[in-house]
Amino acid sequence: MNQNMHHPHEHHHGGHEAAHGTMKSYMTGFILSVILTAIPFYLVMTGAIENKALLAAMVMGLGAIQIVVHMIFFLHMNTKSEGGWTVMALVFTMIIIVIALSGSFWVMHHLNTNMMPMSPEMMRNMP
Repeated sequence: MNQNMHHPHEHHHGGHEAAHGTMKSYMTGFILSVILTAIPFYLVMTGAIENKALLAAMVMGLGAIQIVVHMIFFLHMNTKSEGGWTVMALVFTMIIIVIALSGSFWVMHHLNTNMMPMSPEMMRNMP
């Protein structure tokens, strides 16, 4: 008998076994997602926070937390799955996104700052 052949009931995943979620973990993720959606909705709709910059920061912070909740509870991303490569790929992707976004905002800010101010008369004379 060939030694390379496996018994039909043996399941080898070659180190690519992903942790599948349980009903409890899916419900935990769902409840956390609903809470993390309801809080910003409440804050915006009731006007509980007057400071718009603080409100925007809180909404974005809760959104970032919700992204992490989705990755952990629904996408099953952890350091054990696929030898940690999924987390490393995610970190690399996040670094590239931060560099691209911060660079874009930096360029747009400096373009706006360095634009020559135009008077209404100059605006009327533009082609």
